[in-house]
Amino acid sequence: MAEETVKLLKGVPLFSRFSDRQLGAIHKTAKEREFEPGTPIVREGDQSNLGFYLILDGQVEVRKGNQTLAKLGSGQFFGEMSLLDDQPRSADVVPMTKTKCLVLTRWDIKGLIKTYPDIAMTMLEELARRLRETDKALSE
Repeated sequence: MAEETVKLLKGVPLFSRFSDRQLGAIHKTAKEREFEPGTPIVREGDQSNLGFYLILDGQVEVRKGNQTLAKLGSGQFFGEMSLLDDQPRSADVVPMTKTKCLVLTRWDIKGLIKTYPDIAMTMLEELARRLRETDKALSE
């Protein structure tokens, strides 16, 4: 399972440039959690649940009010920005089926950065790439 999870982590833009060693460390640090259908994993406006979720199995809906913004399944993720800031959640995320996620908290990532300082630079490079893409899209 660890090898499959590391492969899924490699598909997350924020972690895509990490080495296999760094991804393995994330896998060892993160926790697997299961969620029942209909019970929100995160709620809009919540600040107490600051974590990144990688869906290992199942399906969730991302909702804002009564509107469904997205449906996510195995290999997809949500909450990556909460690893970096203290901002409240921007939407509800509700499992449609029994869902298993790999969960990484801000505190987990801070501990990993202390052990592997190059993780911070890799994350900053990805964020800078995203910002450049956004700037380019807005200027067109």
